[in-house]
Amino acid sequence: MTDVNDRLNTEMSNKKSERLHNFSTLEIIELMNEEDHVVPAVVKRALPQIEKVIDQAVEVVKNGGKLFYFGAGTSGRLGVLDASECPPTFGVPEDLVNGIIAGGDHALRYAIEGAEDSEEAGVADVGKHVSLNDMVIGIASSGRTPYVLGVIDAAKKLGVPTAGISCNHNAELSKVVDLPIELPVGAEVITGSTRLKAGTAQKMVLNMISSASMIKLGKVYNNLMINVQASNKKLRKRTLSIIQEITGVSEAEALRYSEQAQGDARVAILMVLLNADAEKAKEFLEEKSGNFAEVMNDLEKK
Repeated sequence: MTDVNDRLNTEMSNKKSERLHNFSTLEIIELMNEEDHVVPAVVKRALPQIEKVIDQAVEVVKNGGKLFYFGAGTSGRLGVLDASECPPTFGVPEDLVNGIIAGGDHALRYAIEGAEDSEEAGVADVGKHVSLNDMVIGIASSGRTPYVLGVIDAAKKLGVPTAGISCNHNAELSKVVDLPIELPVGAEVITGSTRLKAGTAQKMVLNMISSASMIKLGKVYNNLMINVQASNKKLRKRTLSIIQEITGVSEAEALRYSEQAQGDARVAILMVLLNADAEKAKEFLEEKSGNFAEVMNDLEKK
């Protein structure tokens, strides 16, 4: 009987990399680079699917919910990575976008034997973390990881919106989620090593989901990270640059306003534009639920 792995593109052998062990270093990386060129085209074909997931995510957050990525192995690590970058980039609470990996945080650095094989663990993790207002996005290259399928089963019973990101056609995951995203990138250079093309495709899509959602939620103005958290020297410098770019003040003035705004670029900018103190600027933001883009749109109409 043919093993199910033989029917998954992510587990098939890549004819181009036969005798890979005899390739020169340059030949190896040339082939990897050639294969990587497949990924953007695959992601482009999935844009209509990705759009639906983003629009649902925005609606969930607007209604007070949170986003959860669930995955195992590389897929889980990519979800955790994307979630962890949202607070410093977009100034959102640490628990707004969450990455949960099968086996827990220890699995970020070490392989946890059998973690991905337990549907029960997926069900339990949903019970620990997800509430009725939230959204669950399962990530599985194969589209059939038991842990992720368990997550989706529990999420659907809870009644929350679900999405799935897989790298095979007609994936099992796609059949059980509300909003499927399929990224069939084909056989890997190293057979079954889905941290390569499949992982790259997943990372690109996660970038889109989090970034576009935050843009739609007003966490970006023009193309600037207006909600950036000035938590280190580089980001403090970026905050000053953003204040200067939007208001035209000098660096010294930008620093003064930033200090008065406690590092919040949005507040500092509104202080300048409205000739107001920090408290008044914060009130303007609160009226728009912190959506700086909406505040600026209103100011531009006046």
